[in-house]
Amino acid sequence: MGILYLVPTPVGNMEDMTLRAIRILKEADLILCEDTRTSGILLKHFEIKNRLMSHHKFNEHASSAGIVNRLKAGETVALISDAGTPGISDPGFFLAREAAANGITVQTLPGATAFVPALVSSGLPCDRFCFEGFLPQKKGRKTHLESLAEETRTMVFYESPYRVVKTLEQFAEVFGADRQVSCCREISKLHEESVRGTLTEVIAHFKETEPRGEFVIVVAGKERVKSSDRKKQTDKNL
Repeated sequence: MGILYLVPTPVGNMEDMTLRAIRILKEADLILCEDTRTSGILLKHFEIKNRLMSHHKFNEHASSAGIVNRLKAGETVALISDAGTPGISDPGFFLAREAAANGITVQTLPGATAFVPALVSSGLPCDRFCFEGFLPQKKGRKTHLESLAEETRTMVFYESPYRVVKTLEQFAEVFGADRQVSCCREISKLHEESVRGTLTEVIAHFKETEPRGEFVIVVAGKERVKSSDRKKQTDKNL
């Protein structure tokens, strides 16, 4: 059998591409990508002359069976997304699951992803966190946010610049306006920036300064109540 490689690609700076990723893309029998135009630029930059085939959220269910058959026949297939690690808010999960279910080796290379640098540089606890990715745009959005009201871990979200202010305002309604947040934009690009503070402060900033670029929003979890403080409050109520 062949091997399915999930290969991270730069989210900004081309220098974030690993040597192993370049080698795998050169050696693979086939490279799957979201957009052949976007990935074509990447391949040209690294002088990778290989066949590209579209594999995105609109066709992954239909095309996965054929790809699995090619892997069973011994081909090596590499999957990339437009930016970052496949499967993280990008196509990748379905094909990886199908390949694994058919006994095919699935290997994911370490590499670029947007949320890790945003989380680590946020100044918020990163020993325990939950990755939420993109929130539902309409149906189920409010319910999903309310389900996170008691979450004590640091929370990580992806958001487009067009919805940043609205999303932050919704966070303030659910989590409280004084909750700490870090908004990181343009990760690994020339204008990378992190704006930190309370939700009130960061909302005010982006109402004055138009949000630009893709965002990773890192929100502090709900502060845990210490057992000693809980006991004091209980005694006081008695």
